[in-house]
Amino acid sequence: MGQELKTPYFLVDEAALRRNLELLAEVAQRGGCRILLAQKAFSMFYCYPLLRQYLAGTTASGLYEARLGHELFGGETHVFSPAYQEEELQQLLGYADDFVFNSPRQLEKFGPRAKAAGKSVGLRVNPECSTQEGHAIYDPCAPGSRLGTTLAQFQESQLPLLDGLHFHTLCEQDSDALEVTVKAFEEKFGRYLSRMKWLNLGGGHHITRPGYDVERLIGIVRRLRETYGVQVYLEPGEAVVLNAGFLVTSVLELVHNQMDIAILDTSAACHMPDVLEMPYRPPLEGAGQPGEKAHTYRLAGPTCLAGDVIGDYSFDAPLKEGDRLVFEDMALYTMVKTNTFNGMPLPSIVWRAASGEEVLVRSFGYEDFKQRLS
Repeated sequence: MGQELKTPYFLVDEAALRRNLELLAEVAQRGGCRILLAQKAFSMFYCYPLLRQYLAGTTASGLYEARLGHELFGGETHVFSPAYQEEELQQLLGYADDFVFNSPRQLEKFGPRAKAAGKSVGLRVNPECSTQEGHAIYDPCAPGSRLGTTLAQFQESQLPLLDGLHFHTLCEQDSDALEVTVKAFEEKFGRYLSRMKWLNLGGGHHITRPGYDVERLIGIVRRLRETYGVQVYLEPGEAVVLNAGFLVTSVLELVHNQMDIAILDTSAACHMPDVLEMPYRPPLEGAGQPGEKAHTYRLAGPTCLAGDVIGDYSFDAPLKEGDRLVFEDMALYTMVKTNTFNGMPLPSIVWRAASGEEVLVRSFGYEDFKQRLS
């Protein structure tokens, strides 16, 4: 895989991406819904022309994402923020078609202006129904969450301002979790849906994961659309690029301290921070669990952070300096989260076309590091 390219680099595979997009397009067609790209998970605009063939538009979490989606993706541009800034809102009015506000106060403050500009206006609600286990950092329904308006906070007097309602509660989950959430949502907010034009079910739907119950999802979407007469939106990020990307790295050094350790030219802290935040152990091509194969190594980054550890893996043969390792499922929440801690270079970005040709889309250097500093 691209042995001539200098590591580390992200590689996005067109054939795998198209498989995901074809499934999402089928869900949209059969369910009668619109699917948007959540740019917070994947913003590689090089492939936006391809994604635009299958998806209805983009969602943004702020000004820059909204501008990127508007200028380079097209279609519908939706934006949500827990708290909009006055100086940014005016710019957002030039990019976004759909504004979702987080609270009655934000809706009161900015909703009329968005409405007067001809924009669609929505409110994010919190159904107070947590279906996640073990990922509190990604649970918008956790106690004390700042995300979404609870029923106790909801102000019926603001209904004339609203075109739609939005909730986002899932994280890498199947449609059974959505079904539970929709039931809780309808119990609390269903009475208002007849006055809405649309309902956004947010993201976290692992639609393209093997074994995901697509039929159940389609059934949920159809029922909501037919019962309430609303346009239904889904805004997955991970599902768009699930298993369509790789991070290719090289072994720099081998050390031993109670166990064998391989130092790579890629960093968990800099290049795949979700490994530390989530945390999780990314899949590695050809490797097994610790002890499963003959040779076990702890794979770690080259930064000064003691905890810059990707995970423990086993291999059929001993690792040696210069070996290339390929981490899988590395398109989502990677390029959007990279940083230059310790002056680490950012990985290059490579596109593998359906023909097999690999194209270097972008490489990064010293100036990219320097320009982020004073």
